[in-house]
Amino acid sequence: MVEIVDLVKDYGTHRAVDNLNLTIEDGQIYGFLGPNGAGKSTTMNMMCGYIGATSGDVKINGHSISEEPLEAKKLIGYLPEIPPVYPDMTPEEYLDFAAGIKRIPKAERKEAIELAIKKARIENVRNRLIKNLSKGYRQRVGLAQAILGLPPLIILDEPTVGLDPKQIIEMRELIKELGKEHTVILSSHILSEVSAVCDKVMIISAGKLVASDTTENLERKLKAYNKIQLTVRGNKRQAQNAVERLNSEYAVTYHEDTAHNECTMVVSTDQDKDIRDELFLAFSGAHLPIIGMQSAASSLEEVFLELTQDGSTGINMDNNIITDNIDNDGEDAE
Repeated sequence: MVEIVDLVKDYGTHRAVDNLNLTIEDGQIYGFLGPNGAGKSTTMNMMCGYIGATSGDVKINGHSISEEPLEAKKLIGYLPEIPPVYPDMTPEEYLDFAAGIKRIPKAERKEAIELAIKKARIENVRNRLIKNLSKGYRQRVGLAQAILGLPPLIILDEPTVGLDPKQIIEMRELIKELGKEHTVILSSHILSEVSAVCDKVMIISAGKLVASDTTENLERKLKAYNKIQLTVRGNKRQAQNAVERLNSEYAVTYHEDTAHNECTMVVSTDQDKDIRDELFLAFSGAHLPIIGMQSAASSLEEVFLELTQDGSTGINMDNNIITDNIDNDGEDAE
């Protein structure tokens, strides 16, 4: 659906997007993540043709956004972070106006507007002035504009920002429904939202793609080690003695609860093996009862922080984590 090739955007001496390359497949919901200033909104604006690239290109279903802008833009529905709605219009009037801009034939316009109103769930406010609507409903009106005419690609920039918890849940449900019929790209700062809604995640840092995979694979594969959290009956010194008996080298963090004579630790290894048996035998041999053991896989938050901190590098994970975020003698390292 989308192919981004060597995309660059410079603002004076500042490079906001740095030779970005990525491919977005049809029929999935993608989460687009990155810290403030990472280049997310700039990339999405270039993807929509809202701003021009310094170099490189974006192709929407094979149509270049720079060389065939009208053909490419017909395939895109875009909701910016601040919905471009007119407060003195009603939602129905605004959608009729937007339908004219999108060149939806007059014979099809009424049906297209009704469908957009139904999908965005704004039937009960269709004839109220937009300026009198809550932020949640204004977001829905903006979403109705984006899906008007049923474009195959929907791009949503921070669609839940400023919404209350109930409105956020409702917006997430709408996005999931859209994902059944459209390719959706969702920009968000809320990692739990991306985990709940998106099929795949793209993480951008300093204008470069540092990760592209499913949330599960990112959490499971970022650090190629096994990580177990366990709690034993005993103190920290006893737990350390038991760990020292292990044949393998592990990274271990400890938390001692002296009031209950318990020690909780997270044990991790870079070896590709199940370490639970070895841990069980070590602590049972030290006569320290294990009262809790569970996987302690990296969360999406940990993945995000590690990949977007200064000097972080993208990691090759089944060819999905592909980009290095460190310049090596002026060139991108592979």
